[in-house]
Amino acid sequence: MASKKYILLAGIICLLASGSYGQVGASYDVKDSSLIPSKRMPQHSEFLNGTYNFPAKPRNQWEVGLKVGMFAISGDVPGLTPTPGFGVHVRKAFGYVFSMRMEYLYGTAKGLHWLSANNYGRNPAWGGRYVAPLLGLHPATAQPAFHNSTNGALLTNSDGLDRVFYNYKTKVQDLSLQGVVTLNNIRFHKAKTGFNLYGFGGFGATVYDVDVNALNESGNPYDFSTIPDGTHKDRKDTRDALKDLMDDTYETPAENHGDRRPKLFNKTLKPTLTGGVGIAFKLSNRLNLALEDRVTFTKDDLLDGQRWQESNLGTPSLTRDFDSYNFLSLGLNINLGAKSVEPLWWLNPLDYAYSEIRNPRLMRLPKPVLPDSDLDGVTDQFDQEQTPEGCPVDTHGVTRDTDGDGVPDCKDKELITPTYCQPVDADGIGKCPVACPDSTCPGFMARPDCAVSLGALPSVTFAKNSVRLSADAQRLLAVVADRMRNSPGCNVVVTGYCAGNKVEQQRSWDRVNAIINYLIEKEGVSGDRLIFKYGEEGGDCDTVDIRSANEGEQGPNTVPAPHPNLRRG
Repeated sequence: MASKKYILLAGIICLLASGSYGQVGASYDVKDSSLIPSKRMPQHSEFLNGTYNFPAKPRNQWEVGLKVGMFAISGDVPGLTPTPGFGVHVRKAFGYVFSMRMEYLYGTAKGLHWLSANNYGRNPAWGGRYVAPLLGLHPATAQPAFHNSTNGALLTNSDGLDRVFYNYKTKVQDLSLQGVVTLNNIRFHKAKTGFNLYGFGGFGATVYDVDVNALNESGNPYDFSTIPDGTHKDRKDTRDALKDLMDDTYETPAENHGDRRPKLFNKTLKPTLTGGVGIAFKLSNRLNLALEDRVTFTKDDLLDGQRWQESNLGTPSLTRDFDSYNFLSLGLNINLGAKSVEPLWWLNPLDYAYSEIRNPRLMRLPKPVLPDSDLDGVTDQFDQEQTPEGCPVDTHGVTRDTDGDGVPDCKDKELITPTYCQPVDADGIGKCPVACPDSTCPGFMARPDCAVSLGALPSVTFAKNSVRLSADAQRLLAVVADRMRNSPGCNVVVTGYCAGNKVEQQRSWDRVNAIINYLIEKEGVSGDRLIFKYGEEGGDCDTVDIRSANEGEQGPNTVPAPHPNLRRG
């Protein structure tokens, strides 16, 4: 019976484990202070401040479990088919591996031996009822008959006594405190798993009550003479014959320890040890199914109501083994608790460490050191030249030359030299030709045509109702500034459109003002070369045009805002 039960248990575990149980989510956020109990907040604060390496243990949920299963007793009398039992427990984690639970168990077991017994004289449930009739006593009033009334000799089957077939019905309740060790939640290659293996063991107390079926419906002993002794091979036939003969009343109290053992509710009380294994399958973060097998050891030989063994010498003696009971169950476990993480045996403590290595958020990392041998602010891996100290450079580490005369700005005494005044000397100073009224004068140079030298300048488009310069607009203005540097004698007109109402007037002004400020502040263009126009007609309201100034065209580079109170809108 026991071997088949364990084979069935192993088969169920293998079947369930072979299913697809994927990873269920990731661990909690270690920065979430709402999950930390107040007594561990100092450690949590130190951890967040980077002065302590380990995060505080979070508040985690309690587990409440309900289970039903098959209950059986292992004793001197073989058990019948395991009968139903049930249990409840509460469980709390003390760490990621160890937890404890309190469990209550109730079970009923039945047993029936297929071998007859002769030396039952010391068993009060049988001796007073089957020995007494042979001595002329009524079985209901007779005391246990241990010795022959005439010579004091122990009564045995050789004295002509009937044989009996031991049976029992036992009701068991126990309360135990168990330590539970989780076997597979610490994983190195996966954050979490959908099932949980665990083992448990503990101690508790058991109360039990045993009755035997010794009398028939009339209150008389059974006549077992018609029942042949069975063998292991034909035990089923023997048991079937006994079931046909006997009723199911279990009316007779079995042998117990009397007043020699503590009692609870008039039932025998015994300390016990218990242990077992289980596997839980996650259904959600709140629910899981658990399959368990639990064995309890009582150090008591009367769970089946029988402790006397047959003796060839005719003297009954105590058996040398103690009874135990087994509970194979399937249960539903529920996680309870608000502002708490799952029970810790479902979490992998390595998840935080691996996540910090992969994507650091709280890890203290050394400040990166990027070499810049010429100290120009551009790291060597992007620097295209070794720049003399103190010379401004562009984003590629190349020395700036604003007017393109071949002399870097840091050595150029004339920062912007007109093109017609180049080439320049070593200090960047050009030699401009002497002004001549007309072409008849030697050295005459015509005024440059700005429309040709500047070319067609780009327009800047703004988003609807916006006055901010986009990244594309800034790149266009960089082109405008570069052309103006190459044509220092040319001015530029910045024109905004639309003046149908105060809002349009102010928005047109803001857009022109944004462009002129960017050219002056970011690109280094002289404000004297810019002409400010806004609220013009004939153009797109969201576009600002930039063109070269006509010969002799002049205008201010800044004008007062028409409606400054509307600028915020």
